[in-house]
Amino acid sequence: MADHDQFADDLVLLALQELPQNRDAEVRDHIAGCAACRREFDALRADTAMLALSATGSHPPQRSRERLLSAVAKEPRVTTMVQLRPRWWALAPVFGAAVVAVFAILLWAENNSLRNELSALQSQVADTRRDLGHSREILASMTAPDAMHMTLVAAQAKPQPQIRVIYLKRNGNLMFFANNLAPLPEHKAYEMWIIPANGKAPIAAGTFKPDAHGMAQVLSPSLAEAPDAKTFAVTIENETGSPVPTSPVIMVGQ
Repeated sequence: MADHDQFADDLVLLALQELPQNRDAEVRDHIAGCAACRREFDALRADTAMLALSATGSHPPQRSRERLLSAVAKEPRVTTMVQLRPRWWALAPVFGAAVVAVFAILLWAENNSLRNELSALQSQVADTRRDLGHSREILASMTAPDAMHMTLVAAQAKPQPQIRVIYLKRNGNLMFFANNLAPLPEHKAYEMWIIPANGKAPIAAGTFKPDAHGMAQVLSPSLAEAPDAKTFAVTIENETGSPVPTSPVIMVGQ
């Protein structure tokens, strides 16, 4: 029994790998022939394996630890900055708002352009209607039975200047068409005069200048004063006009 108990103690030392070499072979021979000791040894070996797994490892020497920490401290530190870029779909609302804004601006510009075009067309229509009404009024005056027609000429001038006058007393309309007029001095103009039938002073009926071909036309829709006319005359006055003739008559109605 004492020998078996001694083998039991040796089993613990063998499992811990602390058994002297002179006893190792004898104990292993005993385990091979003793089922109880073999089971005991297997159990001890399993327990020592569990203890080895749960035990903490050995600590490194203090001097090695200090050298490691010193080397780490001397290493340059590199800071890496990672810029987070938004995914394209995260910017979709921004792009959508920008597209809507651009579309709104284009639509406003197009609408504003259409409004300007409409305003210009309306103005052209108004001008056309006004010109058409004026043309009708002129035609009515020229063909009116009571319209006074007279031709003014300048004697002893070659080619002979001529002004055709149409005057409608009832509405004060006066029209005249001139040709072969001589060029004027600077700051001067021709001025038309109505010579009243009652013998009163001549009445100014407007100034005019010929073009490069000696032609001119004047349409006065409504004179401030429209007396019965005996004849018409033309003088040369300052281009701003004169209330009374200041120069000799150069053309008179025949």
